[in-house]
Amino acid sequence: MSDPISPLPDSSGTPEKLRRTILVDHSSLSKKLGPGLITGAADDDPSGIATYSQSGAQFGFQMLWTLLFTWPLMVGIQIVSARIGRVTGEGLAGNLKRLYTPALLYFIVSLLTIANTINIAADLAAMADAVQLLAGGKHAWWVMLFGAVSVLLQVFIPYVRYVRVLKWLTLALLAYVGTVFSVSIHWTEVVHALVLPQIELSRAYLTTIVAIFGTTISPYLFFWQASQEVEELKADPHAASLRHAPEQARSHLRRISIDTWIGMGVSNLIAFFIMLTTAATLFAHGITDIQTSRDAALALKPLAGDFAFLLFSAGIVGTGMLAIPVLAGSAAYAVAGAFDWRSGLDLKLALGWRFYSIIAISTLIGATLGISNIDPIRALYWTAVLNGVVSVPIMIVMMLMATRRDVMGPFVVTRRLKWMGWAATGVMAMAVALMVGSSL
Repeated sequence: MSDPISPLPDSSGTPEKLRRTILVDHSSLSKKLGPGLITGAADDDPSGIATYSQSGAQFGFQMLWTLLFTWPLMVGIQIVSARIGRVTGEGLAGNLKRLYTPALLYFIVSLLTIANTINIAADLAAMADAVQLLAGGKHAWWVMLFGAVSVLLQVFIPYVRYVRVLKWLTLALLAYVGTVFSVSIHWTEVVHALVLPQIELSRAYLTTIVAIFGTTISPYLFFWQASQEVEELKADPHAASLRHAPEQARSHLRRISIDTWIGMGVSNLIAFFIMLTTAATLFAHGITDIQTSRDAALALKPLAGDFAFLLFSAGIVGTGMLAIPVLAGSAAYAVAGAFDWRSGLDLKLALGWRFYSIIAISTLIGATLGISNIDPIRALYWTAVLNGVVSVPIMIVMMLMATRRDVMGPFVVTRRLKWMGWAATGVMAMAVALMVGSSL
């Protein structure tokens, strides 16, 4: 699955022992999985779970094809973002600041931060709802508790240890694999829907497709994965940006490709299971009005039993704990890059207080919104609108950066990646057009 890498010169000046260390360092699969796996898993956040549940409940198996369709598109654009970070040694905001006008930079960073904060609010509210279903207690207390824990983990645990926590949290997604095996599935109908889906041109169908695309291909994922590649550089004393250490390219570009294919595959597979579970239970019993992940969990209980209900609800909490740091962190990386602040989850609080303040403020505002009377469905709608609006210019700029030799040096993206990235950009542009058209 990894894209071809052109041969590299041997006369790099790197000692042979170090060269062997670089090539062997990512030999095991666990070491190949990192930024891509975490980014993909964070895409299945509680608000995403609500979207996939609603799709399955409203249209049954007829939306499953969208998750197969978006997988290579996600892979293409996420590999591009990761390469930009690894090759240049800077996140997306830093590259935007260096190459483009301040107006474009501030426009993108502002929309990203606003959208992420609203998404944090929706996720915290969904997590609090899930815990209420399982253990009781006051909704507001759970919202504030989850927000506080997320901030404290990011501020006080160094990146090398924190990334291990995030990797373990990806196991929360297995809850949605378990729910599939606790319900009855008509697999012949599933295969038929995948091969010959009944595509409609109704407003509801098109709006749902737009929601799935907007949930699956989100701008915060671009910023996060690029920034995590920079964090990996900082964490490894033997590593450097590929512009300065081209001898490391073969190992790291292959790792990025494997990591991203698997990470985005896991993301879409879990989304597939969520949609499959709700289609086989809720849609099959005529329950089509699912607005939130809480609604989905409650509706599953009498149809699929306590075990499926427990797994579904616990998964909401686990995925939320994974997604909130990614949402808050990607906003902080973007703002820090725009203003040349120190950034990184490895920084001591005294050195990175401005970076950490963005994480804390966005999470605090999100928690405040989460306990307010704001309609969560309307909030998620406007998040999708903002994500859709900001995704397209970011993706265009990323693709232009990834093909510039003054930015990427000899590591400009391959022809295949170029096609995949521009295809993803085109699909998102059409999704935004459909979103605007359906709302007029």
